[in-house]
Amino acid sequence: MRAVVTDAEVTLTDVLSVRLSIDEPIASGAQLILRHRVTTDERPVVLGTPGAEARDATLAVSLAPLTLIPGRWDVYLKQEGTPRTRLRSVDPGFSLDRLDTYALSRRTRAHRAYRTRNGFLALKVDEAEPAAEVRAVWFREGRFEVTGLLAFTGFDDDESRHEARLTLRRGHPDAELTTTATVQGVRFHAALSLCDVLAAAPEQPGTWEPSLEVDGLAAPLRLGSRLDDVDGKRRRLHYPAEEIDGVPIRPRYTADDELRIEVGG
Repeated sequence: MRAVVTDAEVTLTDVLSVRLSIDEPIASGAQLILRHRVTTDERPVVLGTPGAEARDATLAVSLAPLTLIPGRWDVYLKQEGTPRTRLRSVDPGFSLDRLDTYALSRRTRAHRAYRTRNGFLALKVDEAEPAAEVRAVWFREGRFEVTGLLAFTGFDDDESRHEARLTLRRGHPDAELTTTATVQGVRFHAALSLCDVLAAAPEQPGTWEPSLEVDGLAAPLRLGSRLDDVDGKRRRLHYPAEEIDGVPIRPRYTADDELRIEVGG
């Protein structure tokens, strides 16, 4: 049987919804199998009879009971008497608006459906903890500025304002800078003078780690960028440096997509 995914998403209730283009109906007792790419652990789900037209089928699988561990899970379709088939996909599985909405709820696991580079359906599962998701970062008029949204905090996306502070910390030597940040609903904006950054540790190259403290949240939020389809930003995103008194300062991402400010070097 030929089956191609034309649309796939994980809903707000952590249900994997998959629309298939098929050339014959899915038989009763068929299974959707999720296979962890590293451990090869598998989670089979009996589909029953979708009752679909021979050209189209929609599957819905609740992910919460499957207790999927973090990592990438490949998706297979298995029908009785035939070998399992890895599901091909023509859907990029990406919508920034959809991911932003998904991140508004407080969660311990985040699930995302996507299409692999070679055209198959897969799931990406991550630990989810409150974070400051970066949407834009730039240097202008001698300032470092950053905007984004609060992810997995449970805050409402409304007009309410929350007291907040952006803090930059570095070690060797230890130094810290703090400035007031603006948080409205789940959107944040903060700016900090690059001259102040340089003055805090003059003639000392090093890396500063930003965090966002928001009233109502128990711990500071790390600034990073994970709610998109660009993995490995350290390799893919390269920002130009701003020079302050001849010292280059630039934003960059770590290997796990957390934001840093690099001074000197």
